This record gives sequence, structure tokens and C-alpha cells, in this order.
Amino acid sequence: MAHNGPARAGRGVGCLGPWAGQWDWGRRRRPGVGGADDDGPYDHKELRKRLNLEEWILEQLTRLYDCQEEEIPELEIDVDELLDMESDDPRAARVKELLVDCYKPTEAFISGLLDKIRGMQKLSTPKKK
Repeated sequence: MAHNGPARAGRGVGCLGPWAGQWDWGRRRRPGVGGADDDGPYDHKELRKRLNLEEWILEQLTRLYDCQEEEIPELEIDVDELLDMESDDPRAARVKELLVDCYKPTEAFISGLLDKIRGMQKLSTPKKK
């Protein structure tokens, strides 16, 4: 079944943080929020980085697991969780733990992921007034 973005709600990788799988790809807005100009405190450049990262992760996981996107085992690579960690060593250990069922070598994926998240900002849920 075709879809309009790299991930569907409840499937695969959740690397966008609090809005994972809920992005409205057609209008560039979060569901349940006003028009396209009403995106609150989120930085569009940072969101674009996250979307590009999610596409890259899905592409890499289909290679690692040697399957189609729909067949990737359920796992959640939480970028905000990784960004909260002090250094690359615990980040690498966490990702390796998530990929424990992968039979192919994961070192290149983990290294690439850590390179890509370096310098990214953590996304957090906006506080209600």
C-alpha cells in the first residue's frame, strides 16, 4: 500500500520525537493544529533534518534487515533519547541494543547515525498555555 511519507503511524522507526508518525506530509503541519502557518515553536529546518534522518534510517534498516520497509521489525530509534546521552559511547551502545536481532554487521549504520545526529537539536513537546 502506498503512503505519502517515509513512515506511518505505529510502524518502524520513531525518530521524530513527540510527533513521530503523525506528520501531515501534504500540508507540512502536525495533525490537530491550525493551518500550515501555525506550527508553533518548531524550527522547520530542524524538522526537515529529522525527516531526512528518518528517511535515511528506514533506507538503512531495509538494507540491514534485507527486507521491505513494511517487514522491518518494530523498533524505535529515539533521537531525542540519544541526544540526551553524554557521549557517543552510550549512544552507540543503545542503538546496538535496539539492533540486537539484526544478523548483518551494524557498525557502519551506528557510526553513520551518530555522525548525522551530531549537532542536531532535541525536539520537545510544546507546553500548553
